[in-house]
Amino acid sequence: MLDFTLLALFIPTIFLISISPGMCMTLAMTLGISVGYKKTLWMMWGELLGVAVVAVAAVLGVAKVMLSYPEVFTLLKIFGACYLTYIAINMWQAKGKLSIDTTGEIENISKKGLLQQGFITAISNPKGWAFMVSLLPPFINSQHALAPQLIILVVIILFSEFVCMTLYATGGKTLANYLTKNNKISLLNKVSGGLMFIVALWLLLG
Repeated sequence: MLDFTLLALFIPTIFLISISPGMCMTLAMTLGISVGYKKTLWMMWGELLGVAVVAVAAVLGVAKVMLSYPEVFTLLKIFGACYLTYIAINMWQAKGKLSIDTTGEIENISKKGLLQQGFITAISNPKGWAFMVSLLPPFINSQHALAPQLIILVVIILFSEFVCMTLYATGGKTLANYLTKNNKISLLNKVSGGLMFIVALWLLLG
């Protein structure tokens, strides 16, 4: 069974948290600008997978062990930040797979790379782990079976994340279309690269 009173509180809570600017939302907007919504979906699938892993692990207590070994997060953060910085530099210089050329055509980008990028960003964020550890347990009723409650809560979290990332990504695509029509491709690449670098710093320093 599920406690519908807790569920009624959980839905608006998770939506407000998801819609707030963060690493994943900024990344969705950045990719929406640079590669469009359809390709950004691959990053979003990776991010959703990462969020699901973090949520389930948090409830099952794995997060408590992980948080006891911050060096694990440090390594993940350094790797993720370096990778995103590399992409940001290429975008700023209008080079690499994520850059947009002067004809406005978007070069091919690996779907697997986008998937990994979203997954790494989601699982390497210590705040995400700490947030799940503190958020999920209060919304689980110990009088009911854990598995059904956890499944429903994770589904709600993923749906909320997907909707919010879609809003950010489509907003980025709208900005990209405006800049493209006004022959400001160079500015578009710099905006994308700058945002990507902010995400990298966020990941490293957050």
